[in-house]
Amino acid sequence: MSAGSSGATALYGSEARAVRAFWERLGLPGLVDVHTHFMPERVLDKVWAYFDAVGPLTGMEWPITYREEEDRRVGLLREFGVGHFTSMLYPHKAGMAEWLNDWSAGFAARTPECLHTATLFPEEGVERYVRRAVERGAQVFKSHIQVGAYDPSDPLLEPAWGLLAEAGVPVVMHCGSGPAPGAFTGPGPVARLLARHPRLPLVVAHMGMPEYGEFLELAERYGEVRLDTTMAFTDFSERFTPFPAGERGRLADLGERVLLGTDFPNIPYPYLHQLEALERLELGDEWLRAVCYRNAARLFSLTAP
Repeated sequence: MSAGSSGATALYGSEARAVRAFWERLGLPGLVDVHTHFMPERVLDKVWAYFDAVGPLTGMEWPITYREEEDRRVGLLREFGVGHFTSMLYPHKAGMAEWLNDWSAGFAARTPECLHTATLFPEEGVERYVRRAVERGAQVFKSHIQVGAYDPSDPLLEPAWGLLAEAGVPVVMHCGSGPAPGAFTGPGPVARLLARHPRLPLVVAHMGMPEYGEFLELAERYGEVRLDTTMAFTDFSERFTPFPAGERGRLADLGERVLLGTDFPNIPYPYLHQLEALERLELGDEWLRAVCYRNAARLFSLTAP
């Protein structure tokens, strides 16, 4: 083992103890993280290369904290005590989603803690492969409006949304305009989707940053809308998309519909910092217990590990 890898191992061990101390203090059996990324190696390599090149959607230095092999990344989440997590993966063009779904089904089969994740894209055949994924046991879908550059109200997606609403399968959707706006990002397209599919279990990724207030309003209006905390409230995000202090009351009131998400491994800071950022909101231990475990356990009908 090299000196560098030995140092990283020691650092991870220290962090794992701190993460476990966080949820143990709350009396939880562990954490549920609804926004972690696992995908085929060649796809993830391209994602990391994009971040390394300071891509146009980020426009800033974005060092990947957990640039490790797949087995090591799974092992780290286990060491942190993340009892359940996802494999958020997404296509940027037609013809990708179905084979990504095949990969993620295999990943879930060999990774018991992973919630079986699938994805979709507006293309011919989308209803067929979404139905197949649901029949194979998919527990959550990922929709990336920004990267995919598609309107969630695209007519090609209508039968798929209806199918997911009927099946009660949650969809984690990157639909906010951060870190850079896209043609179909923002609350407007999502509001139009929900007007037609009000029972769709929709999880707004990144708390909808930077349109926090508008997405909180959608959660207040629709009982099946939730938000995940991915990167929100951290020092990194607060520099360019600060969460409005005046919205903390609404955040507290919606405590049963906020879910822990982190973006692991593609984060430019330690995993622990996301938890610290939630704690310093000072919304109380009951809010933290709900966000870090209970809300997701209820949504996905999970049992304690």
